[in-house]
Amino acid sequence: MDTKLRGDIAEQAAVLHALKRGWGVLKPVGDRLPYDLVFDVEGTLFKIQVKYAWFDEPSLNYVVDNRRTKTNRRQMLREAYKPGDFNFALVYIENLDLFYIFPIDIFICYGSEIHLVEAEKRQRKPRSAQYRNAWELISASPK
Repeated sequence: MDTKLRGDIAEQAAVLHALKRGWGVLKPVGDRLPYDLVFDVEGTLFKIQVKYAWFDEPSLNYVVDNRRTKTNRRQMLREAYKPGDFNFALVYIENLDLFYIFPIDIFICYGSEIHLVEAEKRQRKPRSAQYRNAWELISASPK
């Protein structure tokens, strides 16, 4: 499965989860904006960036790149997102059908990758655990 297809799967899963919560969903035309969707939560619009996390065998973690990827005919360019690019990043783990919901300031403060730990045998939870299925971060955001 190529990265475009994985991204499409993650976006459609995000749409489904939002609709189940009674939120409106808007999709921008084209893919040149720094966000993929807009959620309408009781009249407040939130720009949403959707990412697909892959499983990294050596670390036994799910991993997502938190940089923007632009492609042209010859090369793939990566650059950091900026604070105004979107409100929330939704990171999808397909085989668990779950999302990590990161406010943008948290999402961009990581290096180039975010490792998501889903293993039960740990002495303490990783700092990303508080964002696991944290949909309330969106619905409780200031209007």
